[in-house]
Amino acid sequence: MPGCCTCLSACKPRWKRLVDNIFPTESEDGLVRSNMAKLTFYAVSHNEKLDRIGGYLSKRLDRDVYRQRVGYVFIAMQALDELLLACHAQSLNLFVESFLKMVHKLLESNNTDLQILGTNSFVKFSNIEEDTPSYHRRYDFFISKFSSMCHNNSENMETRRKIRLAGLKGLQGVVRKTVSDDLQVNIWDKTHMDKIIPSFLFNMHEGFDMRDSPVQEQAEGKPEVLAETCLRDVMRRAAYANIHAVLKPVLRHLDLHEMWVPNDFAIKAFKVIMYSIQSQYRYVTPHFLLLHLDENMKNTPQIKRSMVGVLKETVAIAADGAVGPSVLEIFNSLLRHLRSSVDQRLSNQNGEQRSSQMMMYSEEMLFEEGIIDTIGVFASILPDYQKIEIMMFIMGKVPLPNRRSIREEDDNDTVVEMNEEGDILLQNRLLKSLLEVANQYSTVSLATTFPASFLQPLLNMSIVRSSEIRLVVQEIFHTLLDRHSNTKKLHRNCEISKDITEVGLTVEKASRQDILFMRKNGADIQWHIYENLTRPQNSTENFVALYCTLALLVVELGIEDILVDLIRLSLALQSLASDSESKLPSAHKCALHATIGRYFNLIGQLTAIPALCQHVWTVIEARQKSAPELLPPINIQTSNKQTLGSSLNLDNLPEEYLFSYEVITEALSSSGLDASRLAMPYVHEHNEPRPHSAADLGSIHIDLAESAQSSPTAARKQMQEQITFESLKRILISNAIDGNEPEDDRDKRLDILHSFQNSTLEELASAAEQKNERWQKKLNEILDMVINTPVTPAGSPTRPDPTAPLQLQSVPTYEMKFPELCVF
Repeated sequence: MPGCCTCLSACKPRWKRLVDNIFPTESEDGLVRSNMAKLTFYAVSHNEKLDRIGGYLSKRLDRDVYRQRVGYVFIAMQALDELLLACHAQSLNLFVESFLKMVHKLLESNNTDLQILGTNSFVKFSNIEEDTPSYHRRYDFFISKFSSMCHNNSENMETRRKIRLAGLKGLQGVVRKTVSDDLQVNIWDKTHMDKIIPSFLFNMHEGFDMRDSPVQEQAEGKPEVLAETCLRDVMRRAAYANIHAVLKPVLRHLDLHEMWVPNDFAIKAFKVIMYSIQSQYRYVTPHFLLLHLDENMKNTPQIKRSMVGVLKETVAIAADGAVGPSVLEIFNSLLRHLRSSVDQRLSNQNGEQRSSQMMMYSEEMLFEEGIIDTIGVFASILPDYQKIEIMMFIMGKVPLPNRRSIREEDDNDTVVEMNEEGDILLQNRLLKSLLEVANQYSTVSLATTFPASFLQPLLNMSIVRSSEIRLVVQEIFHTLLDRHSNTKKLHRNCEISKDITEVGLTVEKASRQDILFMRKNGADIQWHIYENLTRPQNSTENFVALYCTLALLVVELGIEDILVDLIRLSLALQSLASDSESKLPSAHKCALHATIGRYFNLIGQLTAIPALCQHVWTVIEARQKSAPELLPPINIQTSNKQTLGSSLNLDNLPEEYLFSYEVITEALSSSGLDASRLAMPYVHEHNEPRPHSAADLGSIHIDLAESAQSSPTAARKQMQEQITFESLKRILISNAIDGNEPEDDRDKRLDILHSFQNSTLEELASAAEQKNERWQKKLNEILDMVINTPVTPAGSPTRPDPTAPLQLQSVPTYEMKFPELCVF
């Protein structure tokens, strides 16, 4: 009988005998190395036998798994691994099929050790670069199995850790094996990514401990760290067309498992994505987050606020220009959410005041603040020219107030009407968004920073009823006007300093472009500052902000003619505060005097005119002794406005408390400045909210009195500014740009508007018919004059009969035949 077995063994093929010889009698002895070397040499020398060797090993392993002979299973897998590493032939594909069947068999086993063994073998296989592609090989089972291993919930923590680590390594191997070969299965398919990405996120969240840089040295022993490494590897391999295949499962996982609130894990996950993705594709992630935010428009404000927080963090990581090509689309989406939140907050405010609604109201406010912060972060990575466009875009979204002028003898005030209460809330939020963008902008030229389409709406918003909105507008002006960080030094509600050098202001000479800008728009800006200072709703913060705006105009643009105009404006405000017919509260009059006093002190010390400084401090010292209410710091008590300043008769202040026009004019003239414009007091016209250009005829000075007194024996005084062609051209151009219409045209336009608003349809039709008849009659007269031409084209009368009297023959113009030289 033993001889018979030996005979049967000799009948086996050689490759089968070599496979049998690698298995020892006892599995504890391990792989027979000498026989394994022979099998490896035979497999390398006879490539055509590889598929048979693989099939036979697979058959033996299947039998050993069934009989629970685990030791022999390990030996078979070890032999397969060594053959895979040693053989690189075209027939390797058939051998790989046998190998994958064996791995499949091990993964289906309930034995944890066999599952881990099969996973490790697959990982080794994934590191092998094959010479020829395989068109029919599929990895669907392995993706599903490895994903399920990543979610293992065994009660034994050590077993759970090992299985999860094996599942993560297996998924990493599948990605590595398929991502670089277009002829294999498409790993970026939605079916596969919906299993792979949630497996990574699940393990990352299991060990989440708020670490910003979670890549550790012991990555092999912690599933959460290995999961993050795998996610980074996937993102590094993702091309532009495949990024969405990763981001969509991430967003879906966060939605399904309610991981947005709190958003710490979501921020961490997207930081991993942003730091791993290719730099040129980083802008795609914020776009997907915005689209997801749009899809959750009806969701709770807490979730939306968390999404906006994640968006803010991802943008902060992005490099310059990573917003992508559609910049306005991004800001439009954020502003749309801002407006929706404001509307929702207004509806909650108008409803019943329940605790839940009040909570929703506060949550909506936090959501809006998150959007505003995100807009600022978005703007920080844009170039300056795009920041200007964004500011103009946001300004175009601000609902402008309906303003009408009322001329009355007792009350000359500009009335601002708001159609809805929601407009005030929306204006506030949009202007704060604009302020965030402005904080990221560096002003170079005022003409570039303040185009007409941006300056005029901003000035209009500076005179609305809401004091809070007016304050935000002034903060925008501070940010855009200040180029030397002087705002923090000037925006203080403190006592007047006798030595302005202690403040540490940075003063430089204004450029020619800025001077031209101020000469063109200076009158308009001064008109709105005057209106703003005279608003009865002003608070202490408003007066301090307006002083800062005036101070920045002097510091940044303190040239001769602009300085004189600002002094005119200050004297006009002083006259208003001292006028008995003014209806301003006493507290506001005191605040005006305090603001003007501090402003004259700044002008005097910046110009360093001794006479002006002496006069200013004479007035200030007089106020300090008897009228401290007229000096800063300003303190307006809204509940007691009328009692403040009651110790003084503000309508009839003594001369020593007021700044003298004569003394200021003499001081300016003595220093060589042209103070002649102070002779024309500033007149505030309430019916013209936007005055004509600053380059008007009043800015051209002609000393007629001096010219009349001149004689041949006396030297004639040289005029400082003459009427030249350039000055007249500047006037015409500025008026054309300003687009101001004459008084007659404006009245005619108002009459037409009034007639259409108040007349009936029949009256309008009758007026139009009469107008058409007049036009038709005039047209007929012109045609008759053209047709009845009494002269011929030759220019002489015609005489058909010599004996007949001379007659003029009429030839219509359109029938005349002109010489060829007269026509084209």
